[in-house]
Amino acid sequence: MAGAQCAIALREGGWRGPVSVVGAEPHRPYDRPPLSKDVLLGQADTTAFDLDWDQLGVELLLGRTATGLADGVLHTDAGPVGFDHLVIATGARAASLPGAADAHLLRTIDDSLALREVLRPGTRLVLIGAGWIGAETATAARKLGCEVTVLEAATAPLPGALPAALTEPMLDWYREAGVQLRLGAAVAAVEPGAVRLADGTELAADQVVVGIGARPDTAWLAGSGIALDAAGAVLADDRLRTSLPGVRVAGDCASYPSARFGERITVQHWDHALHSGRAVAAGLLGGDAPYDPVPYFWSEQFGRMVQYAGRHAAGDRLLWRGSPAEASWSALWLRDGVPTALLAVDRPRDLAQGRRLIEQARAVDPVPAADPEVPLKAAIVA
Repeated sequence: MAGAQCAIALREGGWRGPVSVVGAEPHRPYDRPPLSKDVLLGQADTTAFDLDWDQLGVELLLGRTATGLADGVLHTDAGPVGFDHLVIATGARAASLPGAADAHLLRTIDDSLALREVLRPGTRLVLIGAGWIGAETATAARKLGCEVTVLEAATAPLPGALPAALTEPMLDWYREAGVQLRLGAAVAAVEPGAVRLADGTELAADQVVVGIGARPDTAWLAGSGIALDAAGAVLADDRLRTSLPGVRVAGDCASYPSARFGERITVQHWDHALHSGRAVAAGLLGGDAPYDPVPYFWSEQFGRMVQYAGRHAAGDRLLWRGSPAEASWSALWLRDGVPTALLAVDRPRDLAQGRRLIEQARAVDPVPAADPEVPLKAAIVA
């Protein structure tokens, strides 16, 4: 998404020079969110962008893996590619478990198609990781008639993403869907036909999916002079420029300073890939605006649309808008009265208005802001 959007925006902005998109996969640029939904369910076989790249004047160099970078040359396993400007948009790679070579990952279109082939009614599927991808894959697998068990080493789903108070209501979602969720279940080994837990328990498994997150796909940059953070993300400035002149970064592998949230952040979601790719193009076309949008993502799981905007911190005040016992609800975080983040479950209006308040840094009165019948924009402090 990030690389494709950068190329598209360059042409839209009048870039006249040659543009090449180098990609390790053999497929034309495509959308990833449907991989755990429409593709798994057999409702789509491809999610490629509906674009005529030849007409756009963009050269696609597919099936080429980047191997290094030096002296104005991108090295790939198919030979060198020279450049005047380079945009690193290699994204993230799904994290795997040692000894789980036969387990499925879900990151690419090929991953999704391979998993779809083995998800049949009655298949005993064990998903390792109760994060966003685990919940979405469990949702699709249940629709396909699989027997699904989700294992999570932490004591709550979505560990690190949301506080336990907000994820506790989600336990019911798993139960209602007929998915067995086992918390505090550390995996010791993935064996033929089984998953063995640290406590010695063995779970029968016809298929295993590992969904424990993703890591920046930047190992190929070793020795290039590009500065990386401890997690492997490319360190960029607020214009998404890297430590190497002429090289910028976009998407999941970028770490950038956010004045809005007062810290350096890495965002691994579709919305960021889209906007950062276009922001890099704007910079190459002569723009000089800092990149600091309100992060946003969504997840469709167990018949619900879950949306999150912003970035909350441990000290922020949490307001509930409605009850998790109801069909729809949301939660709002405040810092000194100003919204920093919002989580919405089937409340799109709350998400839209909350996102706008975060972007504008508008303070709200916490009393009406906690009333689900009051539009968030009506709670603004004049």
